[in-house]
Amino acid sequence: MSKLYYIGKSFVLSVLILSLTGCADPIPTNRFNYVGEWQSNEMSLLILADGSVSYKRLKNGGSVSVNGPLKKFEGDNFIVGFLFFTTTFEVTTPPHEIDGIWKMTVDGVELTRVNNFDK
Repeated sequence: MSKLYYIGKSFVLSVLILSLTGCADPIPTNRFNYVGEWQSNEMSLLILADGSVSYKRLKNGGSVSVNGPLKKFEGDNFIVGFLFFTTTFEVTTPPHEIDGIWKMTVDGVELTRVNNFDK
């Protein structure tokens, strides 16, 4: 293959990555309780104020990861992804504080906020 082909392919890939990573909208102020690093033994969820989301879950001997922009909230649930490639996170218990410890239940797993990044 020619050198020009590889340069063109790299350029297109770079533009695609930049366009996808720039799709996150900031978290609405009425949803700031979602922002932070949430963990359990089998799941970690990072939600940044800029709308970036990183998720990893260990289950049945394997792992699932999702990284992308938070597209929108539907009730307490939130949708993460690009275009048609989205994942809905089911929030059965929204973020709440008990004795100074923040909890939230996502996809049936109770998470504890370990860092809120001083929103």
